Amino acid sequence: MYRRITGMAYTRREYMGGVPAVRISQFEMGNVRKEAEFPVVFTLKVKNRVQVRHTAIEAGRIAANRVLSKLSIDTYHFKVRAYPHVVLRENKLATGAGADRVSSGMRRAFGKTVGTAARLECNQAIYTVYTEANNATAVKEALWRASMKLPSPCYIDVEKGLELVH
Repeated sequence: MYRRITGMAYTRREYMGGVPAVRISQFEMGNVRKEAEFPVVFTLKVKNRVQVRHTAIEAGRIAANRVLSKLSIDTYHFKVRAYPHVVLRENKLATGAGADRVSSGMRRAFGKTVGTAARLECNQAIYTVYTEANNATAVKEALWRASMKLPSPCYIDVEKGLELVH
């Protein structure tokens, strides 16, 4: 319902009353001090231009972190790269008996805020994992599980250390 990008981005929070809080609890996990020292970098990228709700980003983060937490915490750095800036609105319509009279004339209604989303372009990164070469299979499994929670097909890109990983 919210995956298609239509219309202008609605981001000016100072004009809005009551925007729901972003559900993403952490943006960096693992060994956050040692990012530049890891030899291998895996990135999960989306194939299509899409909007991803903050709840889907959090669900992917939890799914990936569940697999990565089985590794030693010093051997990886997991980073969420997308931030949900766009505020989503919904015009909730009445249902039930007599609702057709209540709902008429509301075709282009403004709506109330229901959540936030990140607008991602083609091939834009959503998650990145910095790790060592011996953790490659676990990191690929973690990013694959995270991709199942997102509304667009994704692929895993090895950005650094390609000669170390098959």
